[in-house]
Amino acid sequence: MRNLAQALAPLHARQLKGAGLNPFTSYADDYYVNVNLHTEMDLPQNRETVLHFFEQIQKKYPSMRNFFARERQEFVLEEDKDSGSYRWCTIENRRVSSGFVNPSNVDEAMRQHHEVMENVPYTLSISPLDCESLNVTYGFDFTYRGNQNELLTEALGVSPAFEKLLEIEGSAALLYEPAYQFALDAECRTQCRISMETRTTAYHVRVGDFPDEQLSVYLTMRNLGSLRTGETFVSIMERLARTGRDLVEGYLAEHVLAPLQHAISMK
Repeated sequence: MRNLAQALAPLHARQLKGAGLNPFTSYADDYYVNVNLHTEMDLPQNRETVLHFFEQIQKKYPSMRNFFARERQEFVLEEDKDSGSYRWCTIENRRVSSGFVNPSNVDEAMRQHHEVMENVPYTLSISPLDCESLNVTYGFDFTYRGNQNELLTEALGVSPAFEKLLEIEGSAALLYEPAYQFALDAECRTQCRISMETRTTAYHVRVGDFPDEQLSVYLTMRNLGSLRTGETFVSIMERLARTGRDLVEGYLAEHVLAPLQHAISMK
């Protein structure tokens, strides 16, 4: 079996040809790059530790000045959202997350995530042993006013086993969110999940009134379990990010995102 780089090389070359410095901006209406570190043990929730962590992030990104607490012990630091491009970071009971919506380029988002992952062992006392999983997600949102489930069936098709169902007179798709998850190593420690999320409900279909909602496509790279000797949260994150970016540019853009763009443009 060919390795990932060999399998994606021809597609990758075609996708990047003439794509410019940041092809991600042309893939969807909005895109984002998120990192999530899940821990086995509860994270510190005391005032001093939480504030110290966010202060370290704010020193690097002074525009992240909106700090607040949500329910269930979730603390948030984020930039203003008015421009449509903003950074955010959260601490939950067993998860630290960092995200950047519509960055000017992917590298800019990764620099932020590098800062967060570099800080967590020291400011939040997260040991490499205490890693349940580390995820890097590339997300893409398409604004579409209509039955998003039907849009997905038109753009991506369905399994041959279900094709006849589309011919039932008067039927309307209520839920179609295809997903595929696969491992990239023999131990299944490194995994990738490609999934879609629609916001169309049965009520929208029944009344024939569809709001301007976003249909989301996610590509999530995941590393499971405690870190091995010599690994760091930063090194694992960077490896996942590189592989995920190769999959976006070499597969997802051509076979999922472009068909969705085309289907929406034809409506």
